[in-house]
Amino acid sequence: MVRIKICGITNLEDALLAAELGADALGFIFYPPSPRAIEPDAAQAIIAQLPPFVSTVGVFVDEDAARVKELAAAVGLDWLQLHGLETPEYCHALGRRVIKSWRMQDEGSLAGLGAYRGAVQAFLLDTYKKGMLGGTGETFNWDLAREAKKYGPIILAGGITPENAAQAMAAVQPWAVDVASGVEVRPGKKDPEKLRAFFTAVKGIEGGR
Repeated sequence: MVRIKICGITNLEDALLAAELGADALGFIFYPPSPRAIEPDAAQAIIAQLPPFVSTVGVFVDEDAARVKELAAAVGLDWLQLHGLETPEYCHALGRRVIKSWRMQDEGSLAGLGAYRGAVQAFLLDTYKKGMLGGTGETFNWDLAREAKKYGPIILAGGITPENAAQAMAAVQPWAVDVASGVEVRPGKKDPEKLRAFFTAVKGIEGGR
């Protein structure tokens, strides 16, 4: 079964709809330059109203480790997702379950994944785009994602939409898929119809296996 993470949550309406549709996890971005960033107090208020069994993921970029741990405890985060140059030692020292984002460009992008074994619990693979740390809305060569699976569980991101979800899942068979821009009206605001179409596509694929 492929899990679904909806990232870039900024409001309660989107969070509750995603949860109702069957989201396994919701992502909250604590990186102010991002157009999908959310204040900790706002994230805490949303998380307090989520139904049971929906995991919460905090997205950080090269943040001070003490600050990450403080926010995680205050907001109520289950997972930490790191998009910067965080080292394996940094990841391990957080003392929490960690997803390390990895930007994919070519075969050389796979170098270094092995060093994070034991320090992180999963890798989120996104598309390399100069000047961007994620949220590109563009796909990459999924052959690379298949190769990356030997290093640990893979969360496939980068341009996943209702239209290509079936192709992505068949090509990679990831542990989970992550979507943000593919189901948005604009950055930080989800499109209810796109959200429903995405879940229908993924659940339809699962039901057909």
